[in-house]
Amino acid sequence: MFNYAWTWIKVALDRDEGVTAIEYGLIAALIAVAIIAAITIVGTELNTTFQTIRGALQNANTGGGS
Repeated sequence: MFNYAWTWIKVALDRDEGVTAIEYGLIAALIAVAIIAAITIVGTELNTTFQTIRGALQNANTGGGS
């Protein structure tokens, strides 16, 4: 039984098809990390822009603009 399992493991590790799937999985994971980082940066910048607009509108509404 042990010999059969060991042979199966060795054959599974020698296959090349699994390596390609792992490589595609790693590429997909790296792309996902890049997308998440880009969205986070854009979201922070967008929030800052909206806060600036909000402050300007509140200042104009109270008559402190000019």
